[in-house]
Amino acid sequence: MNFRYLPMTEEDQKEMLQFLGISSVDELFADIPDEIKLNRRLQIPEALSEPEAVKYFSRLAKKNVNSDDYIYFLGAGIYDHYIPSTVNHVISRSEFYTAYTPYQPEISQGELQAIFEFQTMICELTGMDAANSSMYDGPTALAEAANLACGVTRKKKVVISKAVHPQSRAILQVNANGQGYDVVEVDIKNGLTDLEALDQAVDQDTAAVIVQYPNFLGSIEDLAAIEKIAHKHKGLFVVSSNPLSLGVLKPPGEFAADIVVGEAQPFGIPMQFGGPSCGYFAVRNKYMRKIPGRIVGQTTDEDGKRGFVLTLQAREQHIRREKATSNICSNQALNALAASVAMTALGKRGVQEVAIQNIQKAHYAKQAINQLEGYEVVFDAPTFNEFVIKAPKPVSEINSALLKRGIVGGYDLGRDYKELSQHILLAVTEARTKEEIDLLVQGLGEI
Repeated sequence: MNFRYLPMTEEDQKEMLQFLGISSVDELFADIPDEIKLNRRLQIPEALSEPEAVKYFSRLAKKNVNSDDYIYFLGAGIYDHYIPSTVNHVISRSEFYTAYTPYQPEISQGELQAIFEFQTMICELTGMDAANSSMYDGPTALAEAANLACGVTRKKKVVISKAVHPQSRAILQVNANGQGYDVVEVDIKNGLTDLEALDQAVDQDTAAVIVQYPNFLGSIEDLAAIEKIAHKHKGLFVVSSNPLSLGVLKPPGEFAADIVVGEAQPFGIPMQFGGPSCGYFAVRNKYMRKIPGRIVGQTTDEDGKRGFVLTLQAREQHIRREKATSNICSNQALNALAASVAMTALGKRGVQEVAIQNIQKAHYAKQAINQLEGYEVVFDAPTFNEFVIKAPKPVSEINSALLKRGIVGGYDLGRDYKELSQHILLAVTEARTKEEIDLLVQGLGEI
């Protein structure tokens, strides 16, 4: 036998055909006209035995560059962070690893409690009243925030800063096409949202103003000023935020944000080639019943013991059907659990310490690179763990040269912003050592 798992043996197939009273598998498809059948073999390689397949895919995997073997300075939405060893231990337990939506609370208390704790910690970080039990990722959470805003305000215009992640803006536009609202993008000025342009773009028809904090270029937006513009015409204020940065930055909730969304990936979730990750979604109490996905609530049983249940579910496949506020049919519960375990392992002081290390190490790298001939830090705004530098050569050339030195360079901003060609977005997290940062600086100087 060449394979460990066989969905059907020849004996199984023979028994099935005999039971059905037919002589071949082709008879199962007799109703399909011959002219639309593919009457030839598929142009794919022959099947491999299990040992051959393992060797083949192992060779392919070794061609990938990863942060175990290379020094990593690429961020742009997915980051190389320290993951406490307890994370993998907990999420690998079968009762968590194989769990699905905990519809039956009497047998799902562990899963429900873990989700409840995730919601609680997200609320503490963001300064919001309620959070759901996670979403697919940050971009879809942002799009759902726009959907909620349009539904609540009954307005059909969403204003978003171009300093929001380009992929999030693309996902938003796809949702807007389906939901029937307009998306207006506001330009960037010195690495931040242009407040004058934002003020001109927001009017009586605006359902929401969406910004990122810190933004895609690494700069920390002035949420106090943006909040006044967002609420001037009774629209909703939506903030997409890196949750780790909220270990030191003033949370969006304290700037009167109505909805806060983002990626939980910085907490306990590997980069794993860009996904899967875990989106979070937090709101003011008044919007709790409009929140997408599901919410776990705490209650007591008939004996007065604490228990957890699915409290609110705004999904179309449940009882709400056409009254559903979202078509999100699942979430990333296992990744939400990983984030919960990571936040618990770090604790409040640990999260703050990690966030401070991100700021300090990025600042050290920024200062050192800015002193190199031909390189320039282009924006003056305060940053968290990412910053933009202008390079003397095309970014692709620089990154190729860095890769030969065992370093994964930054993100080429020219891919998304024509005005920022030859500009690199570099990410420096707590996982980078001073020696590694110095190697980056040395490599850039030599290039």
